[in-house]
Amino acid sequence: MRLLLVFLALLGFISCTNKSKVEINSVEITPVFIDSLSIRAIEPLDENRVWFAADKGKVGLIDGDTPKLANIKYGDSLLHFRSIAATNEAVFVLSISNPAVLYKIGFNGTEATNIEEVYTEKGERVFYDSMKFWNDTDGIAIGDPVENCMSVIITRDGGNSWQKISCETLPRVENGEAAFAASNSNIAIFGDHAWVATGGKKSRVMHTADKGKTWEIFNTPIVQGRTMTGIYSIDFLDEKNGIIFGGNWEDKAFNEGNKAITKNGGKTWKLIANGKEPGYRSAVKYIPGTEGQGIVAVGSPGISFSGNGGKSWKQLSKEGFFAIEFVNDTLAFASGNNRISKLIFKK
Repeated sequence: MRLLLVFLALLGFISCTNKSKVEINSVEITPVFIDSLSIRAIEPLDENRVWFAADKGKVGLIDGDTPKLANIKYGDSLLHFRSIAATNEAVFVLSISNPAVLYKIGFNGTEATNIEEVYTEKGERVFYDSMKFWNDTDGIAIGDPVENCMSVIITRDGGNSWQKISCETLPRVENGEAAFAASNSNIAIFGDHAWVATGGKKSRVMHTADKGKTWEIFNTPIVQGRTMTGIYSIDFLDEKNGIIFGGNWEDKAFNEGNKAITKNGGKTWKLIANGKEPGYRSAVKYIPGTEGQGIVAVGSPGISFSGNGGKSWKQLSKEGFFAIEFVNDTLAFASGNNRISKLIFKK
């Protein structure tokens, strides 16, 4: 019996560690929207439709070849958006700086039905970075500190109202520690969990296992100490396995201490491909259905791919993007300066 148990345990270990390497040799890039915008927040609905939020107050739905666009003003000012999230009934966009304004856009599956302001925050240091939903009821948005903690707002009613969490509940941050509004991807969601990546003075990962009720914070080996160093993006495959990516925006070729993985829910992180390509990237995503082996990272220097869980990487394209979101295992949307493109990954 003991030998049988040992054999079964060994078999389980082998099956977990010998996952199939993913092969991708090229990417086909097709622009689906071109405009004079900086687009850092996208939310695909399916293979043909994607929501976006951009600067100059522009929010839109790209439906095949048809862009449905709106300009959002707060008073006389055009807002700059870098956060977007969606539920089955609405899309939410959040502006970056003072004032931070969060809008709920009703959506009937084809057209926007109404727009309403559901949260506003004013203050000299207000700056929101990203937003996600756990489900159609519970959502979270993250901003830079205005006190001694990250700014965290939560909705429990489908986005109709939002409340800011007290710093008494959140981990204390260092002076100069903040987050990057680079790709709407410094929050990762899985189940009831959320992980939030920070950068600047410190590069750490905040974690909640109960939709924002309680929090802890973990150190990482990602480069830190300067204003533009740190974690720019985070993604989780499940409640244990995740990846963080970033670097130094002021030295994009620098590739030490800019990518790491965890296998214990973020408690500890191990550098991957350290000192090897790629350098700085602003968004990283696991490819759906590849058991964590297929990963794509994008940034202004180009598109990079790993087929072995981050151990090694190759550059698929030098075309730069800020953000990427997958629809399935071969198709994603990516956004950057002046455009949104559809990416088809090919073996």
